[in-house]
Amino acid sequence: MPTFGISDAVCARVPALQAWLEHSFLDIAPVAADAPRDRGSVNVLLASEIAHATCRDILIDYREGEPRLIRAANGLPARVEFGAADIDFACALVSELLRPSGRPAVGDEKSARMMALASRIAKSDATVLIQGATGTGKEGLARFLHMHSGRSDRDFIAVNCAALPETMMEAMLFGHRKGSFTGAAQASEGLFLAADGGTLFLDEIAELPLNLQAKLLRALQEGEILPVGATHPVPVNVRVLAACNRDLAVEAEAGRFRNDLYWRLNVMPIELAPLATRADDVLAISAAMLLTFDERLPSGGVFPWPTAEAIDMLRRHEWPGNARELGNVLQRAVVLREGARIDTADLSLTPPAAVRMAQSEAADAVDLSQQIRLPAAIRPTRLQDIARVSKLDAVRRALHETDGHRARAARKLGISERTLRYRLAELRELADA
Repeated sequence: MPTFGISDAVCARVPALQAWLEHSFLDIAPVAADAPRDRGSVNVLLASEIAHATCRDILIDYREGEPRLIRAANGLPARVEFGAADIDFACALVSELLRPSGRPAVGDEKSARMMALASRIAKSDATVLIQGATGTGKEGLARFLHMHSGRSDRDFIAVNCAALPETMMEAMLFGHRKGSFTGAAQASEGLFLAADGGTLFLDEIAELPLNLQAKLLRALQEGEILPVGATHPVPVNVRVLAACNRDLAVEAEAGRFRNDLYWRLNVMPIELAPLATRADDVLAISAAMLLTFDERLPSGGVFPWPTAEAIDMLRRHEWPGNARELGNVLQRAVVLREGARIDTADLSLTPPAAVRMAQSEAADAVDLSQQIRLPAAIRPTRLQDIARVSKLDAVRRALHETDGHRARAARKLGISERTLRYRLAELRELADA
């Protein structure tokens, strides 16, 4: 894994950037801007350190005003300009500018730990079972495992078992001999032999019929296949990565999947969580996608930087379609946005039930903040009561200043949203008293 440097000056000026890069599955280390460096190394430097920069580096200009990304061009390094209001997306953007191709976008600390585990698994030749909902990145992870394995110089063959014609499935996977069935005018080696020496990724493995599951089990156990119409098995050297969007253990228990094959596939299980549970991954994936979309726009265009409110909406959405839905939403926003930046209206997202409930609670909180006005005649006199009322008054003011936005109010107060909910319950008690 390549090592990236972040200058001591950037660490001091924007500590949040250092923290983000350290848990986004990038090998990052603080460096002195003027320190000797290896050829091809990449550093993140302050704009004022440009004298020590190469065209591969990234310059950071932390200042107030509208954020801006200036792509590397004409021998000058890329430059990211932003202030406190846009620091969250800026951190994700810098991370994705650094990330090598073929490595999944990661911002969530749990996802980074999972990728570190995947790096270790990749170096083995063990069979891997990747499970997760559609759109959570199963094929991307499979490609990462292949690229970081000893088979990276050989073929990676991906096949969706659900898309194979049932009548041709066996011949397509294991090959067939000439004349072995009607229409077989020529022999075919099949996907297993096509991946010989490399990696075969079997997506939607649960769609494989039971009779072919038995042939797959033998291929995994014995390292050989029997093409349709053949009388002698053919040895193959293939690493199999399987994926499923259903719980394969449940499928096996219900008799829809062979138990013995399940246990043969489940050597190295990896579970991909829904995108809705990975708010920082939403940010990282959004930055990666927007960089890709921006490359397709006419040169000289302004990078479509999302507003803080748009980022908050993206992080709170439930994403039933996971990364595929996120990609559609962002691409639509890039094309149809009215201003230079992507705002909440450009996302065209209908708030899910959980968000609508939170918005309703926020509106109630604003109402409460307006209702709670303790008359001077009943002001508390005991110190503990004075402290309690003072805290509640601070909550009321924070909610009023943030238009009832609980997350921003909690950040403003320096407390967690959970603690804020307790304070809101106290406000309601006072309102009802």
